[in-house]
Amino acid sequence: MNKVAMTEAIIVAKESKKLSWEQIGEAIGMSPVWTTSACLGMNSMPKDSANSLCDYLGLTSEVSTALQQFPTKVWDQAVPTDPLIYRLYEIVGVYGPTLKAVIQEKFGDGIMSAIDFNMTVERKADPKGDRVVVTMDGKFLPYKSW
Repeated sequence: MNKVAMTEAIIVAKESKKLSWEQIGEAIGMSPVWTTSACLGMNSMPKDSANSLCDYLGLTSEVSTALQQFPTKVWDQAVPTDPLIYRLYEIVGVYGPTLKAVIQEKFGDGIMSAIDFNMTVERKADPKGDRVVVTMDGKFLPYKSW
């Protein structure tokens, strides 16, 4: 089973059981954001977590095996048209150089790791309309001179 078929099986099971990513992540003891990413094929899942997810959703061992496979992280290079994903691109386009400048001013020349990384998504009530709070927490990796 490939990652595309795996994702399709997981989505069907999730929807048929009327579960949220929050519920699935909690059930297997993992972050809902990371769990979603693994289920969408962008991360590999440890064997115990993959088996727990498949048991919870009633999926086959083939899905568990696919969850454990290392992903190939390839995505379209054009700006996507999905409004939410487009806005994330817009945020990086507008604020990317600012974030880079501020991070490097505070830490030095380097990058924020997306390997040693956590992310949470929260809802914050606001009288003008609820707010989306995305927190990214990545290890700083300094560039080396050699």
